[in-house]
Amino acid sequence: MAMTLDLNRSTTISDDETLLAEVPLRVVDQEKIPSRRYYDQAFFDLEREKLWPHVWQVACRLEEVAEVGDYVEYKILDRSVIVVRTKTGVKAFHNACRHRGLTLVEGAGNCKTKGFVCPFHGWRWNMEGENTFVFGKQIFSEELLDKAELSLVPCRLETWGGHAFINFDDDAPSLLDSLGPVAERLGIRNPEGLRMEWWYATELPTNWKLAMEAFMEGYHTMKTHPQLQDLSAFNPYGPDADGPTLIQKDLDSRGHIDLFTRFLARLSSGMAGMVHSSEVKIAESLADMELPEDPMAAYGVFLDRLKTEIHQQGVANGLPIPDLNAADIANPHRTVEFLFPHYFLLPFYGSMSAYRIRPLTPETCLFEIWSLAFLPDDPAREPVKAPIVLPYDSPDFPEIPRQDYENLPRQQRGLHAVGFDYMRLSKEAEGLISNYNRLIDGYLAELDPAKLAKAQHLTNDGFEHPIVDIGF
Repeated sequence: MAMTLDLNRSTTISDDETLLAEVPLRVVDQEKIPSRRYYDQAFFDLEREKLWPHVWQVACRLEEVAEVGDYVEYKILDRSVIVVRTKTGVKAFHNACRHRGLTLVEGAGNCKTKGFVCPFHGWRWNMEGENTFVFGKQIFSEELLDKAELSLVPCRLETWGGHAFINFDDDAPSLLDSLGPVAERLGIRNPEGLRMEWWYATELPTNWKLAMEAFMEGYHTMKTHPQLQDLSAFNPYGPDADGPTLIQKDLDSRGHIDLFTRFLARLSSGMAGMVHSSEVKIAESLADMELPEDPMAAYGVFLDRLKTEIHQQGVANGLPIPDLNAADIANPHRTVEFLFPHYFLLPFYGSMSAYRIRPLTPETCLFEIWSLAFLPDDPAREPVKAPIVLPYDSPDFPEIPRQDYENLPRQQRGLHAVGFDYMRLSKEAEGLISNYNRLIDGYLAELDPAKLAKAQHLTNDGFEHPIVDIGF
């Protein structure tokens, strides 16, 4: 049952400040992030102790456990969890034999027939976590074999948007109470209807937070992704305070829409899920539609038509694509959506890309990227069950993440430079980096869980969010 947040402060501001003052390497100036947060072992250990055991984290996509008996292992630092689809729904258990502690599973599989079998002494459990066999049970004291004691220890699990989330803290606010408004913004785009088209993974020689922050702002696009900048019609950092400034002022409406269509094609080839190839084809099919003379008005007319066609053609093909225009009216589109602490969904039209980042050591992390799309039922299509694991500098990665991966190890090395004590942030374009780092500090200070959940509502936000007051 979802709990209702009590947003009345259980501690005073001075109490919060006292607790926060004890956090090492705390963000004191909202526009400056101490560099040692990204490589200091003691800070990493504090995150291991105070952050990861108390936050909702994406354990798997539900399509990974589509059939009864399907299971996957989710690992975070030194903890391991089994997520399994049972006859009564998806459940999670701590991945440890109740005899001598061996992990029962590694990777993914199906336990419907044999259940979970310990490879050490052969003890068994069914998919509901109940012990079904103890080899030579007569050699054990009876009190050691209490049925309740032998059951696998459940781990808290809740689902949203086609994902299974786990939390090691049974007293934490519910998943929806923690996600906040981002669940509604993304929910109207039917993320649960998306399917994995492909899935890559790599180990980056980068702190997990640096890997996250590369996708919290678009300020890097001009230099890191010049192939996109060259096809961009707008300068988001222009002098026009009322909105983006047109770059290509010599183009007429038709030229602007042609440029935008080429931008979509390049974004699709570089990211796939963010703009699906089928959506590019629809955009290209609208090349001859009538357009207003004013370029800005032309964009509005074209985008309205494009989203209508994506929706209508998808529905005609039996795909659960939402009404994208209605979705944008209800919740204006955001290109990147952050789900604290380690997940992104990147919607553009119907499809999405997704990123999940997990810490390994203070200076390494596991980075996974998905292309998600509304796909027709096709018995011949092999379901995606595991990531393709590549070296971080592999040329086989799509173009855009490959460019990001080139930057991140260099940034990790640069943070060790003598005299580089903190990163300097734009309070407008890079504010999300500040917001979520300060939220991490709240967890490290062990502030009130309801207050942390409220801060998550403000932090689970879109691309290039400004620095905001998160409540502490």
